[in-house]
Amino acid sequence: MKYHFDFASVLAQWSLLLEGAWVTVQLSFLSTVLGFVLGALCAVGRNSRHELLRRAVGVYVEAIRNTPLLIQSYFLIFGLSSVGVTLPIMVGAVLALVINIGAYTCEIMRAGIESIHKGQLEAADCLGMSKVQVFWHVILRPAVERVYPSLTSQFVLLMLASSIMSSIGAEELLGIANRIQSDTFRNFEIFLVLWVVYLALSYLMRLGFWLLGQLVFTRRRKLGTPL
Repeated sequence: MKYHFDFASVLAQWSLLLEGAWVTVQLSFLSTVLGFVLGALCAVGRNSRHELLRRAVGVYVEAIRNTPLLIQSYFLIFGLSSVGVTLPIMVGAVLALVINIGAYTCEIMRAGIESIHKGQLEAADCLGMSKVQVFWHVILRPAVERVYPSLTSQFVLLMLASSIMSSIGAEELLGIANRIQSDTFRNFEIFLVLWVVYLALSYLMRLGFWLLGQLVFTRRRKLGTPL
């Protein structure tokens, strides 16, 4: 059985693919920034002295990490709409990704925070540093620096997972590809192109994080430590 490859009909829709890729980039950027903030705050809460706060964050982390992202996104878009809470598709997609990545970022950041030696905190107190200075210079920045490679991998996985948002109506890269596939019936070609585009986005995202690491973590750059 011979198969006639026809990429022309697929590549003729390059403007739509570019539009879908741009939506994927927007979803990934917003979710990465907001998810990191949420995860860092939750990591601080998980190491808090207040037991109630620790338990609340623990329930959130376990509930999110042990349920599928697809179910979480369906709940936010379709579940809430059934009780009168309607979210725009893109808002719901970003919210679902932020809530999901926040739980994973929390655990990664918690590991980074717990790796800070108590002697460093005692030294900061001896130097008369304020609590804000201690948190920023002694805890948060060193913690992020230590877990930066793990955060990078997790955020790249987030970008790839954003393809799930096509199931709730978000017209990101996979959603656009499905539309092109239904018009051209070129299943093999469209998904091969999709594979290449996602691969390119992954490498570009890793490059962006590497450049950011070179800019922010000057000590690692001077020591030649990989990011």
